[in-house]
Amino acid sequence: MKIRKSHPSNTMNIDREDFRLPKRVFVYDSTLRDGEQTPGVALSVKEKVIIAKQLEKLGVDIVEAGFPANSKGEMDAVSRISRELTNSKVSGLSRVLKKDIDACIDCDVDIVHTFVSTSDVHLKYQMKKSQDEIYSMAVDAVEYVKEHGLPCLFSAMDATRTEMGYLLKVLKGTEEAGADIINVPDTVGFMIPTSMRTFMGRIRDEINVVLDVHCHNDYGLAVANTLAAVEAGADEIQVTINGIGERAGNAALEPIVVALLTIYGVEVNIEPKYLTETSQLVERYTGVALSPCTPMVGRHAFAHESGIHVHALIGKASTFEPIEPEDVGQKRRFVLGKLTGKHSIKAALDELGITDVSEESVLEITGRVKELAERNKLVSDVDLISIAEDVIQTKMFHPYVTLKELVVTTGLNIPPSATVKVMINGEEKVGQGTGVGPVDAAANAIEEIVGPIAHLRLRKFDLSALTGGTDALGAVTIAVEDKQKNVFEAGAVHEDIVVASVNAFVQALNKAMYAADQAK
Repeated sequence: MKIRKSHPSNTMNIDREDFRLPKRVFVYDSTLRDGEQTPGVALSVKEKVIIAKQLEKLGVDIVEAGFPANSKGEMDAVSRISRELTNSKVSGLSRVLKKDIDACIDCDVDIVHTFVSTSDVHLKYQMKKSQDEIYSMAVDAVEYVKEHGLPCLFSAMDATRTEMGYLLKVLKGTEEAGADIINVPDTVGFMIPTSMRTFMGRIRDEINVVLDVHCHNDYGLAVANTLAAVEAGADEIQVTINGIGERAGNAALEPIVVALLTIYGVEVNIEPKYLTETSQLVERYTGVALSPCTPMVGRHAFAHESGIHVHALIGKASTFEPIEPEDVGQKRRFVLGKLTGKHSIKAALDELGITDVSEESVLEITGRVKELAERNKLVSDVDLISIAEDVIQTKMFHPYVTLKELVVTTGLNIPPSATVKVMINGEEKVGQGTGVGPVDAAANAIEEIVGPIAHLRLRKFDLSALTGGTDALGAVTIAVEDKQKNVFEAGAVHEDIVVASVNAFVQALNKAMYAADQAK
């Protein structure tokens, strides 16, 4: 098996009784041809060869290498790919013109893919030819390919907007002329799945060779329409990696292949474990950024934030994942955000190697992560580590002084002042102070409450931003020295650097008071 069997609950309510599913579906990848027609994408010969080899590694049956008659560069790319691929067959695209077909033949392709428009709107405004003329051109082109001893794939462009009687005439005529594969393109992505299944079913009744489908994504239905075509008996699919292509793109290979394997139980030659690396390679070379929410291969495809989900996932992955992420080259991730629960935090801490954390500390860390996320802050691993260390360090000893409230006032020509409210051994006290800066003012306010602390001399004060942006967590580390030359170091993190500084100072004060208490 190329992918682990789905949990039975995944398909228990899917009725496949009326489907005309083939035993196996062939994968025809058009990333290097239709995919390269994505606005702004231009691949070099070297890049095309690298992608072609990755497609072969993935297990693609047919790689459409390009349109040789289009340019010398295209011809060079198709020729090189034809020479270098050994397992996947190589296809070249051509119009129903002898010079285009000759260009494919000169590139030594395994299959010639020839096409012509068949819809009334294309015949009138693009081709400016009659139906009879188009029929003859299509049949003649297929015959010309077969005369040269090559397999032929014929496409009726804009097939889904072509009157069915005429479309069947063209398709049957090209089949009789020797076409080995008949392709039905939904060129402007106008079909809907229920109609596509009926439409392809009628064609399947009439065509005996391999039936292919090519869907565009103008309405976001390319994947659904492709699967509907397979339900009707299509045994080959034309797809692109990441669904790239003209306008809104093509049917994406990744979700279709995984659906065929896990939902439909249909064989494909694809190795799913290479899906993510192939997707990332194409993204890198084309420069077309992948949405993190892209099925199967997106960064968030197996990412979980909700505490309810994570709790269930830890017990049984299939509760909120239809397949194992490793089967498509992914990893499960627990994302920290405002919906995060304690199970997510515990799992994330374990993964970071922070394992000796009490239940009480996990709950406090969870609360602080939620507070941070509520401010539209992405909580990174660095943030989590700092928060965890802050919480764990604070709980290592009994806090004599706990900061409850802090108000500071500062500005141009205004002496910094601070008001603090603290708990000292369960009793609430308020103090006020001024200083050379807000942190100094807060320290003086605390001194007013707890008594003279001038014997604690500041030895070190370090401030750094943990992550980029104006909303970054500030990390403060301080060290103070008492009269006996004992040094107490403490740190704290907070989005407000003044709060972080005061928290660190309070921690250091608590350590000094604890040490003094122990020395009695």
